[in-house]
Amino acid sequence: MKILIIEDEEKIVQFLKQSLEAEYFTLDIAHDGDDGAHYAQINEYDLIILDILLPGKDGVQVLREIRAANIMTPVLVLSVKTETAQKIEMLNLGADDYLTKPFTLGELVARVRAILRRPHGIQGQTFTVGDLMIETKGCTVKRGDRDIYLTRKEFMLLQYLMQNQGAVLSRGMILEHVWDMNTDIFSNTIESHMLSLRKKIGDTGKQRLIQTVPGRGYKISVS
Repeated sequence: MKILIIEDEEKIVQFLKQSLEAEYFTLDIAHDGDDGAHYAQINEYDLIILDILLPGKDGVQVLREIRAANIMTPVLVLSVKTETAQKIEMLNLGADDYLTKPFTLGELVARVRAILRRPHGIQGQTFTVGDLMIETKGCTVKRGDRDIYLTRKEFMLLQYLMQNQGAVLSRGMILEHVWDMNTDIFSNTIESHMLSLRKKIGDTGKQRLIQTVPGRGYKISVS
């Protein structure tokens, strides 16, 4: 799952980054409203976390602009503003939730997951392909009766494949959803992670669940 954070306070950015990456989310960061509105319209995200007081365009302008562009990505507003009128304005503009600063890690993660459980977010928490099962809430993976330990990136890669079972996912799509914008697109990071993932899930025989589609990308399915 990929989240765009639009926030200019570096301490909060670092707190959000550490907290959400620990929960297996991929993040892009925009430090002002102009970049935030731009990123929201050119990239695909599962959630946007938006501050109101920003350099350039403020959060109200950003939210108004992305909704006018028919971007329906869920938006969680973070703000020091506690006035009811401000909350009503943002919700009326299309925000999905409003969290006032300061906030606790537990409340933040709970609100993020609550938004993603809604119909426009995650429809379920468990995905299966053949005898391979991934449970997103507990970040667990099993093949048959065997528990499998994956690194954070390997888990995110497998989750993205299984959420799109049967679909061919290009390198660009995988980079966009599992890695952030700073990743070198010419590196072999996808190939090395895919190799490691296949070994860990025991997907090394002729009848592989994870299939390479020459010239197009990868897909996961039961052959």
